[in-house]
Amino acid sequence: MNVKTLAQMVTEDAAIRRRQRLQPAGGKGDKIFPPTYPGEFQNDPPRHVFERRMVDGEEVWCALVDSVQSQANRMEEALVDAVRHDGLPISHVVVDFRDRGLLGLSDITSLEAPHRIYDAILRDSMMDGKPFMESEVGLRLAQASPSDATALLETSPTALVFGAWHSTGSGGGLGAKFARCLTSEIVAIGVPVEEIPRRDGTVVVRTAGRRTGSRIDPLGILKKVQVYKHKDRKDVWDVRAELVGKDAKQVRPSEINHGNIAPTVEPLGITCDYLEQTFVLTFAGLRRLRFGGDHRDVAARTLLAALGLLAALEQDRNGYALRSRCDLVPEQPAPFEVVHPDGSTDAVKLDLAAARALYEEAFANAEAAGFRLRREPIRLVPQDKLVAIVKESQQLALSGQGGEAEEEK
Repeated sequence: MNVKTLAQMVTEDAAIRRRQRLQPAGGKGDKIFPPTYPGEFQNDPPRHVFERRMVDGEEVWCALVDSVQSQANRMEEALVDAVRHDGLPISHVVVDFRDRGLLGLSDITSLEAPHRIYDAILRDSMMDGKPFMESEVGLRLAQASPSDATALLETSPTALVFGAWHSTGSGGGLGAKFARCLTSEIVAIGVPVEEIPRRDGTVVVRTAGRRTGSRIDPLGILKKVQVYKHKDRKDVWDVRAELVGKDAKQVRPSEINHGNIAPTVEPLGITCDYLEQTFVLTFAGLRRLRFGGDHRDVAARTLLAALGLLAALEQDRNGYALRSRCDLVPEQPAPFEVVHPDGSTDAVKLDLAAARALYEEAFANAEAAGFRLRREPIRLVPQDKLVAIVKESQQLALSGQGGEAEEEK
């Protein structure tokens, strides 16, 4: 595949896809652990996400192993590695936290920020002495839309591939939205489950697998031992309340991480017939994006298509170690397929080396079409207020007062 053939696909065809079978690194039938989510009710145990899907004409129970959003993040992480270690030219923005007195934090890129180029981390940083969204680059990004997405192509093309929303834009959250053009999802097929009826007539579905947990304390500290802990600080405790202070409360040794933890059994972990990753890069979606018409549209869309294919193969190189006890490997290499408008398909051979060469060719072709692509990142500096809240959060965490990170509802 070269730029000419890819450009023809982007112009004429529906999509390019890959359906790849995976298996646990421990072998077929080994237990794996999908992500867990809170139960429906307060006292419900954590649960996996189950649903019935049609597979070869039959309904079977399946479990979500890696979501579209999670897969996008993993592909972006793989692209970050290719940029940092191999010098791949992908236009992006970097917020430089070095020399700001923060622990373990050097920089954050627009490929890593949760909301990509429109993330608050970038918005609360400075470029050329101005808040980023008030700079020349930021104003162009604020005005970008699917009818003219040039600013994103030149500054953060991954936002067009994986989707982005300028949620703080004009009109109270009515900023431009860019639908994702690439989706990838990993699902376990043929999962044994338990269907538990409830009194209200609904059914709770949970895994037939179990996760066990326990801890034996080598010091032999018993739970009847009296200890006192500060009500807010986990690291402040003593055997006498007066030594802790007025905020002392009596707790069991396990609450200060001493003593045995009784064995527990939770309905978590699954086995399955097989796992499948479904990757789809929609050319029809790319054609909704415009960049000035004619050859500029073709060059820009071809660059984005090459970037999407590269992201999939860079993830292959990084591997599929998704989380603890969920390490997957392909059963065998699966080809990409171009999907024609009539639904017919043709196999497409593409490996990582060829994908990198294709992307480089598409990048140069887009430059020749007049796009001001950046081979070096735009560098921002964080505003003092952003540094202050990060520093305070780190200090609270180190003193045992941090609690859990704020979660988006």
